[in-house]
Amino acid sequence: MAHTKATGSTTLGRDSISKRLGLKLHDGQIAKAGNLIVKQRGSRVWPGKNVKKGGDDTLYAAKDGIIKFSTKLKIDFTGHKKLVKVVSVI
Repeated sequence: MAHTKATGSTTLGRDSISKRLGLKLHDGQIAKAGNLIVKQRGSRVWPGKNVKKGGDDTLYAAKDGIIKFSTKLKIDFTGHKKLVKVVSVI
């Protein structure tokens, strides 16, 4: 004889919680030492002057100053040139 599961149980509702990634401080804003600038997965934005990179690729200010975003031409390991975003604290 076939049995069915009791009603009230659902197979839905297991969505992962959001990780709150993205920019925390924008261009021209004042940053204090230790402030998060970008929370990211991978190296979408590179650290520049007075910016450190955490173990989970988070960028944070090493000194007090003003946030400045720019682009820079980098050469990757294959020798190709690519444009990368760089954040600095001036």
